[in-house]
Amino acid sequence: MAIYVDFVCIEFRGHKWCHMLADTLQELHEFAALIDVDKRLFHRNASYPHYDVTVQMRETAIEYGAQPADRRKIIECAKKLKIELNSNAT
Repeated sequence: MAIYVDFVCIEFRGHKWCHMLADTLQELHEFAALIDVDKRLFHRNASYPHYDVTVQMRETAIEYGAQPADRRKIIECAKKLKIELNSNAT
């Protein structure tokens, strides 16, 4: 299983937020459940499917094995997830 978190820190509603992705949607949802990320933080209809996670959640994800990833890796992963999501929709 490969889970990735980016380095983006967007301030919103008093928190700093990052993105969490995975090689597959199943891995992403299972990992999010493992570290107690609320399902409402999943963005299915964004430009690519991902979870928004706070910086604190990002640190927890890394403690559980998520890999910090650069922009190139995040985009590569995002494209795969979008294709998977679209193929599951049909």
